[in-house]
Amino acid sequence: MKTFSATPADIEKKWILIDAEGVVLGRLASIVAMRLRGKHKPSFTPHIDCGDNVIIINAEKVQLTGKKREENFYWHTGYPGGIKSRTKEQILTGKHPERVVTIAVKRMLPGNTLSRKQMTNLRVYAGHEHPHEAQSPEALDVKSMNPKNTRIG
Repeated sequence: MKTFSATPADIEKKWILIDAEGVVLGRLASIVAMRLRGKHKPSFTPHIDCGDNVIIINAEKVQLTGKKREENFYWHTGYPGGIKSRTKEQILTGKHPERVVTIAVKRMLPGNTLSRKQMTNLRVYAGHEHPHEAQSPEALDVKSMNPKNTRIG
């Protein structure tokens, strides 16, 4: 018996809707990264994009435990002395609160060209509305998967 290796013709992509309200950021990001890579499928093939399309709503209401709201995200502009930083609290209350979730998911994927392709299958929205109703996404209840997925206290 030979090992099954999926081809792009064998892949069936589903649309998944996740509500991030009250969910801990790291636990949400790890579940989304697993879904984007396709590791939840029995036909997972590491060199093929076999993951699902994921829609995350209410990204501005994601929870952070401990003192993580005061921790910084760092990035570099590419120019000398171009190191920049913002706290997660500043990003969540700013113009683009969905970036906290996007960065967390991106950093849980391997840093290669396939993961950059898989990140195009992620759509994150700060509010409750999204323009993907035509794809009829299936709701995935992350809160009920594990009691630790929601912030206690």
